[in-house]
Amino acid sequence: MSFESIDVALFRKMVINGAINLKNHHGEIDQLNVFPVPDGDTGTNMSMTVTSGIRELEACESSSIIDNAKVLSRGALMGARGNSGVILSQFFRGMYVGLKELPHNYLDLEDFMSCLESGCKIAYKAVMQPVEGTILTVVRVAAEKTRENIKNYKTIDELLDAYLEFAKEALDTTPTLLPVLKEAGVVDSGGAGFVSFVEGMNLAVKGEILEAESDENREVSADELKYFYQMELLLELKKPEAFEIKALNGALSLLGDKVHLNKENEDIKITLNTDRPGRALEICQKYGEFIVLKIENLKAKKKEETTEAPQEMKEMALVSCCFGEGIIEIFRELGVDYVIEGGQTMNPSTESFVEAIKATNSKNVIIIPNNGNVVMAAKQAASLIDGVKVEVLPAKTIAQGYASLINYNPEGTLEENVANMTEQIKHVVSGEITYSIRDTEIGGVEIHSGDFMGISNGEILVSTAKKEDCLNELLSRIISEDSEIITMFLGKDVTDEEREKLEEICLKYNPDIDVEVIEGKQDIYSYIIAVE
Repeated sequence: MSFESIDVALFRKMVINGAINLKNHHGEIDQLNVFPVPDGDTGTNMSMTVTSGIRELEACESSSIIDNAKVLSRGALMGARGNSGVILSQFFRGMYVGLKELPHNYLDLEDFMSCLESGCKIAYKAVMQPVEGTILTVVRVAAEKTRENIKNYKTIDELLDAYLEFAKEALDTTPTLLPVLKEAGVVDSGGAGFVSFVEGMNLAVKGEILEAESDENREVSADELKYFYQMELLLELKKPEAFEIKALNGALSLLGDKVHLNKENEDIKITLNTDRPGRALEICQKYGEFIVLKIENLKAKKKEETTEAPQEMKEMALVSCCFGEGIIEIFRELGVDYVIEGGQTMNPSTESFVEAIKATNSKNVIIIPNNGNVVMAAKQAASLIDGVKVEVLPAKTIAQGYASLINYNPEGTLEENVANMTEQIKHVVSGEITYSIRDTEIGGVEIHSGDFMGISNGEILVSTAKKEDCLNELLSRIISEDSEIITMFLGKDVTDEEREKLEEICLKYNPDIDVEVIEGKQDIYSYIIAVE
């Protein structure tokens, strides 16, 4: 196939195919995590970001390419998760900005090139301090090199082939730009996710429509998104001879998982799990009439955290992102009004923060992210809220967020609280102990799969075969003679015997330190530590 322009139908096929390709490869992209920690989620974040945009696109009935780009952008913006997800959502926003003044209802070669360049420009603007060797590099180099050679392309196919090739070349250079990538032996995961999306678009232009791979054999962690409804449908097709099973499979796969389609003569049997049964029914009904329709609620909907909002807005509120039953409980006890569950293994979306801010019914809101990969989504949410002053604390770990709450005064002003809480963050040393999922070497530390790693302020300091040895070595590094208090959040895997030894171990490194032990009940991280 060869196209000299992109109409609405092709535009939709391209982005939907891109989303499916990204979803099909999200697992391997997750594994590109620099740290060999079992919480790599860049691929998942990016897939969920673009899927959120595709859901809105599927609901768009407009034949305007501008309208379609707008709803795609808005959906991705609200569904953005993690830093790479936020950057990807801003790329889509840039594409929309690049064509919203389009005088015709299609993209010619120059229009499409301008959209790609606009996507790059807006993505860079979204990051206060852009770092080369990331997804931004891949997006920029692909656009710049394609523009340099645009005279060589006569069709959309040729341009997109070149854009993809330049993106792949840029991805391969990311380890030379970021030493931590080279040391870990991986390319940038965000850049890999972007390349995967572009590959899907390119395949659509060539006429290859993808099917989403089934997730049914994949183990799902407790923190991952679940689907509430199981659907079983039998559909009598309107035009069985023209029916394309791939198209329906692709559309439904972006609404949930465990999607199965089985065509028999003029009927098709459909099963899937989803949170949007109404939208699934709308999509299916385009192809035929229902013979059997069964929808089952797999589990009760989780109750909203907030109680009925008071009529008058309160002056000040806190929103925080936490994981682990015990950690969530202690943050609530210390004054957090709304806790968004997740952060470490499932980054919350921009929309989650928007909903949380609104739910506090407050004039002033302080967000405590507790994870560096959550900060951009929180800031993006803050920029979307009118009538409420929102500030995002620079708390990138649970330890920093916990320490900041010491200086929170619900009677103080927003400015006073942000200043005091930020100051407190500067005086806390964070520590975590988790396990490695692969062999590697980072920062001169040799790491073996299954080792316990001691991490402090984003740096792996120690890796040992035994958990107790790792704890001792990490504490010897982060406890000083000036340390006054150490708070230890215990993970689900910590035994009673290990718990009983904690105070003794801490006192070895500072006999005057106060030791506070909290049952954090978090997964993956045996210990989360705050030293002040």
